[in-house]
Amino acid sequence: MRISILVAAVASTLVLIQPAFSQTGNAAMTSSPGKVGVGQTVEVDATITAIDKATRGITLKGPQGDEVSITAGPDVRNFDQLKVGDTVKIKYLETLVLELQKGGGLPVAKTEVAGAAGAKPGEQPAGVVGRQVTVVGDVIKLDAATQTITVKGPQRTVELKARDPEQFKLIAVGDQIQATYTEALAVAVTPVAKPAQDPATKK
Repeated sequence: MRISILVAAVASTLVLIQPAFSQTGNAAMTSSPGKVGVGQTVEVDATITAIDKATRGITLKGPQGDEVSITAGPDVRNFDQLKVGDTVKIKYLETLVLELQKGGGLPVAKTEVAGAAGAKPGEQPAGVVGRQVTVVGDVIKLDAATQTITVKGPQRTVELKARDPEQFKLIAVGDQIQATYTEALAVAVTPVAKPAQDPATKK
C-alpha cells in the first residue's frame, strides 16, 4: 500500500505525539436506542527540526518544545522535498460505535479495512490514511445489579458497563454487540513563511 509522507510514521507514534503536540481537540458522544457512539478530533502542529536522509529519520518539535523522532518508511513518497523548518499539520479523527444486534445471527469475527491516498510525485507531501475495525461478539451474561454486559468476541471475552439504564434494558442474552472503530489521519507539510523584512531595517 502506498502511503504518503509521514502518515505511516505518525500513525505508529501517535500515542507519543498527541500529548506533546496537541493544540486543539474536541470529543462528542451520541446515543440512540441500541446504539452509542463517541468520537474525537485532534489537530496537531509540529515543525521539522532535523532530517537524516540516510536513515529517513525526521525530528518533529511541538509548540511546547517537545520533540518526537519518527522514521519515514520506504513506501513514503516525496521524502526528498522535506526541509528543516517545514511545518507538519496533522488532523486525527477517531470514532467508536457500539450497536446492539437483536437476536444475533452475525458471524462472531473481527474484520479490518484500510486505505490511503497520498500526494502525487512532485507535489508537496500530503495525504490521508484511514482504518476501520469491526468486531462482533455474543452477549452471554447480564448483571442488572452492576449494569454489566459480558460479551464473548472472536478472541476474548470482555465486560462492558452500561452507563444508561434504558440502554441496558434493551439487551438480552443471545443478542450481539457490534463495535466499529474508525480512525483517519490527514497529514500536510507546508513551507514556513519567511517573516517580512521591516523597511526601516533595509539599508
